Amino acid sequence: QVQLVESGGGLVQAGGSLRLSCAASGRTYTMGWFRQPPRKEREFVAAISWSGGSTYYADSVKGRFTISRDNAKNTVYLQMNSLKPEDTAVYYCAAAARLSGIVTGAGLYDYWGQGTQVTVSS
Repeated sequence: QVQLVESGGGLVQAGGSLRLSCAASGRTYTMGWFRQPPRKEREFVAAISWSGGSTYYADSVKGRFTISRDNAKNTVYLQMNSLKPEDTAVYYCAAAARLSGIVTGAGLYDYWGQGTQVTVSS
C-alpha cells in the first residue's frame, strides 16, 4: 500500500502561481493530478509517465500547468502558473501501481492523496 501526501495548496490571486507537491511512501509508476471544483465532478488535470518522458494535460490547463517528477524522492509536482478563478478546486494526486504510460482515467489509478485546496481569487 502506497500513501500519497499532497502539499502546496493555498489562496492566490488570479495571475499568480502555486506549486503542488505529492510525496509517495513507496515506488509508483504513472502519476497524475486531478481536481474537483465546488459542486462539480472530479476531473483530470495532468499525468506523467514513470520515466517522466511523457506528459499529458487537460486542454483547460495546457500551457499554464507543468507536471514533473523526481523518482529519487518519489515525488511528483504540479507547477501552476497564470492561475484563474476557475482553477479553484481541491487537487488530488494519484498513482498507478503497475501502469507506466500516460493514464487519464481516474478509475485506472490505484492510490489517491487526501487532497489540497487551491483557491484563486479574482
